Amino acid sequence: MPSRQQLIQQIKIKKSFLCVGLDTDIQKIPSFLLDHEDPVYEFNRQIIDATRDLCVSYKPNSAFYESRGVKGLQSLAKTWQYLPQECLNIIDAKRGDLGNTTDMYAKAFFDEASSGLSFDAITVAPYMGADSVTPYLSYDGKWVILLGLTSNSGSKDFQYLVTKGGYLYEEVVKKAATWAGDDRMMFVVGATKSTEFTNIRKYAPNHFLLVPGVGAQGGSLADVCQYGITKDCGLIVNASRSIIYASNGRDFAEAARAEAQSLQQQMQLELEKAGVI
Repeated sequence: MPSRQQLIQQIKIKKSFLCVGLDTDIQKIPSFLLDHEDPVYEFNRQIIDATRDLCVSYKPNSAFYESRGVKGLQSLAKTWQYLPQECLNIIDAKRGDLGNTTDMYAKAFFDEASSGLSFDAITVAPYMGADSVTPYLSYDGKWVILLGLTSNSGSKDFQYLVTKGGYLYEEVVKKAATWAGDDRMMFVVGATKSTEFTNIRKYAPNHFLLVPGVGAQGGSLADVCQYGITKDCGLIVNASRSIIYASNGRDFAEAARAEAQSLQQQMQLELEKAGVI
């Protein structure tokens, strides 16, 4: 599993801070793949082969696999086994619970002997506080990626509530940054909230931020970098649909690579501008 320093090294080597989201919907993949024994895995395998030199991370979304029951979990397990070891592999599960339930969630995604899975990182909801997060941190070297400020329209329902210390999302980041250092904790911040990165950097100046929303959701890579990039980059920008569904034909992998390469080239310019490379 990549350490913080190894992640930074990969960013510099690949001149990229791209995460490819594997939100693989069997109803959206090219129809010719349905002839394969495991169409979802075959789709993921070809996407990974086409993009592995252009990205530093992969992020399967667990809902797309769990929704298919045992078959989906088998596809997830095979996908995890195929992911490049040098890339940070994130399970986007957004779990949030307490006590022995959280222990079981951590075991499900981090304990290979128990579940057959051992992702490097997991996304977690912070609403229940420290005891819903710290069980994941008991696994040596594993990362927690905490929901900080999201892009969805409903984010204003709670995340922008005003507290004595500022907005609620600021209190979440401030508090959670005390639970683990920047070598074990990241925060999810939506790309459409780019101007808020300045506030988040007050409390998490060196933590990596996982940034969804660039591409199909309309977020601007340039804005994200303007407000969020650090001397070590400090960003992992996720793109899912814009890459994996760039084509629905037999050229889907080539089209995915072209889209990923376009983002990588933009990222290289931002890294050079910021003096990271």
